[in-house]
Amino acid sequence: MRPERALEGSADGGTEGARSIRRAILVLRLLAAGQERGVRLIDLVAGSGLPRPTVHRILRVLLEEGAVEQDRATRRYMIGPEASLLGLARKALFPIRSIADPALEHLRRQVGDTVFLTIRSGLDSVCVDRRVGSYPLQVLALEIGARRPLGIGVSGVAMLSSLPEAAAAAVVESNAARFATHGLAPAQLHEQVRLARQRGHAYSAQGIIKGTRAVAVAVVDGAQLPVAAISIAAVADRLSPARLAPTVALLREQADAVSRRLIERARRRS
Repeated sequence: MRPERALEGSADGGTEGARSIRRAILVLRLLAAGQERGVRLIDLVAGSGLPRPTVHRILRVLLEEGAVEQDRATRRYMIGPEASLLGLARKALFPIRSIADPALEHLRRQVGDTVFLTIRSGLDSVCVDRRVGSYPLQVLALEIGARRPLGIGVSGVAMLSSLPEAAAAAVVESNAARFATHGLAPAQLHEQVRLARQRGHAYSAQGIIKGTRAVAVAVVDGAQLPVAAISIAAVADRLSPARLAPTVALLREQADAVSRRLIERARRRS
């Protein structure tokens, strides 16, 4: 299912106003994935499934409102200052960052490599925290705020593997066009998810950066659905088969602790 088709089938999708808003938000999400490097118009068209004139029209309005800006040299589009300022109105929007703080610090100290906290946001995963370890060579694979289609990277695979199979398959189908821009076929991702579900963690023998490896464990809520993932990225020999098992055990221990704190917080607020 292409992103635009998913929008058309959603509640309120039949009204022109609602459809326009949803399309604009979809474009903003795709732009957020580009971070500082920006996104080409052709990639926005491919990722959204929208006609080129429609994407261009949305961009023109967002540019006028300051929610999007364009690099004149590269012609790439990126999130604008107005969108960033709007986000500052809710500084405490992600309580999981404070809830996960002890776990991330513990892992950083115990493992010595870079630890990431990534949350699920609809069809995307977003890195919301990063802790640098003590080992001299650190793998800074993701910046805070990095947004990717859910399923790209070990954190996304870990979260997909914790979803019911039908729900995970629906996410993969909806993101198929976006996966193509990352060189990932849906069949490959289905196999990665299957292995992660079997192992209880997601592992990549080749991380984002050449010569690195990564591993992740999902953080689930009271319904056992994934809300986040904690991952570790390191140079290859730091996540060798011999070192992987104890690292996974630590990851799982801390991910479970975060899950318990999330569930307890939800109970207190109910």
